[in-house]
Amino acid sequence: MTHVEHSATPPGRGIFEPQLLDRCISCGFCLPACPTYAVSSDEGSSPRGRITLMRALETGRLDEDDPRLREESSFCLGCRACEPVCPAGVQYGELLEEWRDHQWRGRYRPPLAQALMLVAARTPLLQAMGLVRRHARTGAEPRRPRPEPTSLMLGCFERGLYPGVSRAVRALLPDIAVPTQQGCCGALHAHNGESEKGRELGRKLGEQLPGTIVTTAGGCAAHLASVLGRDRVHELSEHLAKTGSTPVGEVTVDGRRARVAIQDSCHLRNGLRVFAEPRALISAVAEFVAVPGDDSCCGSAGTYSLLRPRDSKRILGPKLDAYEAAGIDYIVAVNPGCLRQLQTNLRQRRSAIRAVHLADLLVAAAGGRPLPRGRRWQLRRSARRRPGAARTTAGWSA
Repeated sequence: MTHVEHSATPPGRGIFEPQLLDRCISCGFCLPACPTYAVSSDEGSSPRGRITLMRALETGRLDEDDPRLREESSFCLGCRACEPVCPAGVQYGELLEEWRDHQWRGRYRPPLAQALMLVAARTPLLQAMGLVRRHARTGAEPRRPRPEPTSLMLGCFERGLYPGVSRAVRALLPDIAVPTQQGCCGALHAHNGESEKGRELGRKLGEQLPGTIVTTAGGCAAHLASVLGRDRVHELSEHLAKTGSTPVGEVTVDGRRARVAIQDSCHLRNGLRVFAEPRALISAVAEFVAVPGDDSCCGSAGTYSLLRPRDSKRILGPKLDAYEAAGIDYIVAVNPGCLRQLQTNLRQRRSAIRAVHLADLLVAAAGGRPLPRGRRWQLRRSARRRPGAARTTAGWSA
């Protein structure tokens, strides 16, 4: 697809908000930031190219069933890395949601995404799944009521896949409320062609959780903040920074400070601009290692790794190579989807690196449950590293 000069989109089908679609000036600053453009070198697989396709759909120059429209609405990660670098302030994430609302209707919605949304919308099923897995829980109010209560959002699938994360948050924030009668925030729906349903679920969750809502999932934080307002929603590292909670102690491996890298949550970084806070917390308890590409998408992208596993691995592969080359012990994730993506693929590589959630790292530093350690290092590393559980010292103060 070639460069197209910008002009206001003429009246069309009403699929997109005109002011959103017209903001793009086709400058190309987004191209280097786009992971799918990086692996394809195809203009149509860049934000600028996809907006050109959106305009063609809106004006009727392309038929709704055009294969390229279906392919590119699916191939896009929705990572929003194009937004921070855009000089025109294009809100690409909103455009993508509008596109998928239209493109992924009826039989065109991926069946797996539809199945996951059906599960997420059934609160009793989520509650049962979480209770079986023993996530953290309290009553509807904090144990010691405070003038400004805070509530922990459990996450629809995180409560079943990673129940230890919510227990770790309770160890860090003993007064936080964790009501069990809470549903999905709606991010899954918003990103998979049902944005209005996503907003409805977000508003409902806002009614279920009192006060400030603390999340351990970057994607959920960005969606919920767009529905309830930025002041109402805090991601965990952001909340700890805002409340002045200070980690003490350290995570050690074989008598030295653990070398720890991070994998940013795309929506947390690009949508809410939260990325310094988790790095500061890691640096307080371990040796933080900046790895090239730690700020770009890991290929999880919500349902993306399930719907497009081959493309997901193409995006993740070079990142894992960089992490391996950096000689780190742990990769910290701040989103359950990213954590699953990293753990699964590191295991397939038989890597000694382990991926952990930020909350687990901080609790380990406070003398809590030790972090997992990988298999024996390869021969070139065995002389200076021995296998064994990560050791932790000291505690946590607020």
